[in-house]
Amino acid sequence: MGWVTVAAYIVATVFALLAMIRQSGRQRTFWLILTLLLFALAINKQLDLQSALTAAGRCMAQAQGWYDNRRIVQFTFIILIVVIAVGASVLLSWTMRRDFAQLWLAILGLVFLLAFVAIRAAGFHHFDQLIGYTIGGFRMNWVFELTGIIMIGANAFWLLRKHRKTEP
Repeated sequence: MGWVTVAAYIVATVFALLAMIRQSGRQRTFWLILTLLLFALAINKQLDLQSALTAAGRCMAQAQGWYDNRRIVQFTFIILIVVIAVGASVLLSWTMRRDFAQLWLAILGLVFLLAFVAIRAAGFHHFDQLIGYTIGGFRMNWVFELTGIIMIGANAFWLLRKHRKTEP
């Protein structure tokens, strides 16, 4: 399933790149940022950098003697990520307010995806249990991650189709 997720990142990256090429102004910048971010996340998915981050945090906590109190740090980290994700969505929505009707799905997908990736990197045990849960043969981490990717890719695809219909 890792390869499916990488493929989804690459397809969404291509759609975002094509959307960026067809847009101008703020939308072009928005799609450029998404293109770069999706590509970086595709590479991250292959290299599993979030697991390295979790392992480094665990080693640091043990070396500095606060491993027994790690739950407080993890909880604070997750709260901080949620606040940042909400703040980023509000800021992004405000910045892109004139284009929000065309970009809302990508903005929501971006916030969803970044929050998932960051929380996953925290290695919070209860969240790991939730995303490790399987329903109908699908692990929830696949569902969560792919949902954000698909939302972004679908928004870009919709813009490309819309643009194609308006061309003479």
